[in-house]
Amino acid sequence: MTGSTKVTLVSLVGEIPCGAGPWPGCPLGPAKGLPHIALLTLFFLFAAIRTISAQSIPYQRPVDEAPQERSIGGGYKTPAVQKPLPRSSWLQLLDVAVLAAAMGISSWLVLKRRSRKSLVALAIGSMAYFGFYREGCVCPIGSIQNVAVALTDPRYSIPMVVTATFVLPLVMAVFFGRAFCGGVCALGAIQELVLLRPVEVPRRLDRALGLLKYVYLGLALFFALKPAAARDFVICRFDPFVDFFRRTGPPHMLLIGGAFLLAGMFIGRPYCRYLCPYGGLLAWCTRLARRGVTITPDKELDCGLCTEACPYGAIEKMRAVRRNCLYCARCYAACPRDGELARAKAQLVKLS
Repeated sequence: MTGSTKVTLVSLVGEIPCGAGPWPGCPLGPAKGLPHIALLTLFFLFAAIRTISAQSIPYQRPVDEAPQERSIGGGYKTPAVQKPLPRSSWLQLLDVAVLAAAMGISSWLVLKRRSRKSLVALAIGSMAYFGFYREGCVCPIGSIQNVAVALTDPRYSIPMVVTATFVLPLVMAVFFGRAFCGGVCALGAIQELVLLRPVEVPRRLDRALGLLKYVYLGLALFFALKPAAARDFVICRFDPFVDFFRRTGPPHMLLIGGAFLLAGMFIGRPYCRYLCPYGGLLAWCTRLARRGVTITPDKELDCGLCTEACPYGAIEKMRAVRRNCLYCARCYAACPRDGELARAKAQLVKLS
């Protein structure tokens, strides 16, 4: 079933020539876009229904109380409590509400306000809440494997909060692009904030490395869909930044996370661009978006400053490539016609 679902998704988001519809820069017209969106919506509904049905399985505790140290004997010591601790239902719903609100604000700041300063402030807030406060637990990236197992194993159930966390950024991407990546994802925010002197990655190398996230996605699904005894949730286990958010972790993972941050000082968001499996799903969904980042849409200057400002290779021929755009708004900050630079110049003119 996993294979057939994947084929369907690829067919839904295949390359469609730009300019086919009446919307400028939009790859879909009403005749083609609506069926694709409808089919993708049906897929999301199917995923939600399967996970809901999985949660309806009755469960009975095999024991009333876990074995204690004194009853086990032999010098046994109870291991440390899992980190972070479980939360009550209303707090989990609050996490989903904060996630939805943050994505809405991110979309408004980028598409309407075109403000990088405000987006950076949102990214810092999201990293503080979803990263250091929630310790990386509200994570659509890690939920990929959980949702995949729930879709294929009727004995495996996940909370609806996990399903919502997985689906919401994808739905947002279908309509507005990768708003989650820009100012909401804690993993993206920590890499965005350390980028100091971006170096341009050659286009061919950038595209080749970009295929690794799809290989990683395939391997993650392979390990997740194994029998329960052999199942391995590799995305969460090898998350390079979660140990920073939790202020503890295996030394080798802290070193790997540090290496990503060190590389991220010169290469824009290396994990997001080349390894993030959820980024691959968002890129597919963004192909259907009717709105997304545009470069001065009604008064093109073609000065090339936006291309120089983008550290992610998401601008080609002076136009934004939406599937690769990470919603950082750096192009707006550098634009002399539209964005913060233009508004600053206009303010100077008024003051003079």
